Amino acid sequence: MKLLIQPENGTITECPGFEFLKLNSLQLGIGKQFQADTGDCELGIVLLGGTCSVESSRGSWSKIGRRPNVFSGMPYGLYLPIQTSFTITADSQCDIALCYSKAETSYPPKLVTPSDVAVEIRGAGNATRQINSIFPPDFPADRLIVVEVYTPAGNWSSYPPHKHDVHNPPGEVDLEEIYFYRVDPPDGFAIQKVYTSDRHLDETLTVRNGEMVLVPEGYHPVVAAHGYNVYYLNALAGSARSLANSEDPDHLWVRQNWRDKDPRVPVVSMQMEN
Repeated sequence: MKLLIQPENGTITECPGFEFLKLNSLQLGIGKQFQADTGDCELGIVLLGGTCSVESSRGSWSKIGRRPNVFSGMPYGLYLPIQTSFTITADSQCDIALCYSKAETSYPPKLVTPSDVAVEIRGAGNATRQINSIFPPDFPADRLIVVEVYTPAGNWSSYPPHKHDVHNPPGEVDLEEIYFYRVDPPDGFAIQKVYTSDRHLDETLTVRNGEMVLVPEGYHPVVAAHGYNVYYLNALAGSARSLANSEDPDHLWVRQNWRDKDPRVPVVSMQMEN
């Protein structure tokens, strides 16, 4: 199974082996448009950079977004339900991620602004990272969950390694997951490992700006190369709207050494935009 994918601009990237998730990466010039229909999927539109307006069969929203790129501020997101036609018009140069999940139930559309986004600083030391919850588990949707994660240069995230490939609530649920990357400066890279306890899946991936990694099962830690801040957008969907997971017992001991948070986190905040 191919785990590392380079999405093509404007083309939906299907995820081999996935039942629910797919992603569309859009780069739109000023005044350019993108038209589509959600069909049997719910959709989370995330403004990675720029400002756009959306006309849809379920409502209209103008001038969404304000950060020029993911390393310059907090996110805007727009949730659209199944069977919704929509047109995105770029009001500035735009970098947009469209996160799709198959769904059965229709929920109301909803705009998420930076003030709606919960920020969590997780880990400690060189495993400190920032999580921005855009469409969290308690967001009114059928399956889709979307968060964004910032990992400062040289730090680890998704660590200790965790997995969510067994439906055993409340301790763990079975989720497909996409990691969609941006790197600052953009010529840098991250390393991501995806492995199972029995090593029937054991991949170590070099991931660059604009690439995405599929996590069908197993543990999946990430490390940012020295000198390069790493961002990834996580889209998840599966057996329940929960982020319940199990950590690799071989590496739980590292928590004993965690003390202070990395002072470089948060990487982005509301204050930096004012």
